[in-house]
Amino acid sequence: MQESQNVTDYPNTNTIFSVWKFKANIEIKPAFENLCALVANLNHSYAVRIPDGRISCVMGIGHDAWIQLSLPTPLPKELKTFEAITGSKHTAVATPGDLHFHLRGTDMSVCFDMLTAITEILYPVADALEEIHGFRYWDGRSILGFVDGTENPIGDQRELFAIVGDEDAAFKGGSYLFVQKYLHNMQDWTKLPVEAQEKVIGRHKTSDIELPDAIKPDNSHSALAAIEDEKGNELKIVRDNMPFGNPSKNEVGTYFIAYANTFSTTHKMLERMFIGVPSGNYDRILDFSTAHTGSLFFAPSLRILKAYTADSTSD
Repeated sequence: MQESQNVTDYPNTNTIFSVWKFKANIEIKPAFENLCALVANLNHSYAVRIPDGRISCVMGIGHDAWIQLSLPTPLPKELKTFEAITGSKHTAVATPGDLHFHLRGTDMSVCFDMLTAITEILYPVADALEEIHGFRYWDGRSILGFVDGTENPIGDQRELFAIVGDEDAAFKGGSYLFVQKYLHNMQDWTKLPVEAQEKVIGRHKTSDIELPDAIKPDNSHSALAAIEDEKGNELKIVRDNMPFGNPSKNEVGTYFIAYANTFSTTHKMLERMFIGVPSGNYDRILDFSTAHTGSLFFAPSLRILKAYTADSTSD
């Protein structure tokens, strides 16, 4: 059994992202075993109860937690503790995280109930570092007003770029999960004329059509976020970004979440954005969007999760 967690589904109407850090000097393995069983139960139960809800719970595990939990070794080839990427002006910060949960549903009630069940298990042994409630904004746009994830792979390409294959056979079916919480400076952003905003993003705001190369700046987001290998083949990641916000507190942002079959693709994109091509020619969107978190996880296959469920480990 190599079945993947549901990392290739498209963003749903409502989402909760949750990051946890294990407490020190506490036995965590029994709680983790219960979590593995819970993740399987939640996905199966809601598929039966609400078959058209596209509901899913995906769990990612950080490098240190992987070791602490005595999960299979050697580790997934590119699972490590994320290190900050510092450019001339902006930094992709690195922040802690042992477990990440990506909860999707058509109804926020489902996401809320799933996180409540997860919290009941984790609360005695871990601290919640982040809880972000995302929502679909109009026709899949970010708070900045542009469609988000236009360059995402579609159809079978999603699995090709998101799921680990035979290149790391022990972890086939898994996926590298990288997340960042961005807050937007909307006061400065909304002062820009639409034409100037389009040159920051590299696309027309209303139609979502990419700007012609002749007028698209080389430091636009669409220019620097495009990744190719050494042979010129395009590399992609599966983004499930969601907007979130508390307008009364002037806090609005985007939760960037990327699934990929290798973290090096995502890391190369981050280097292009924050350091720039050439160095100093950074992604202009960063002048209006600040990364406040940055963490890498691995979402193992359901086969691995099943091997560590409370029922399986007690056999």
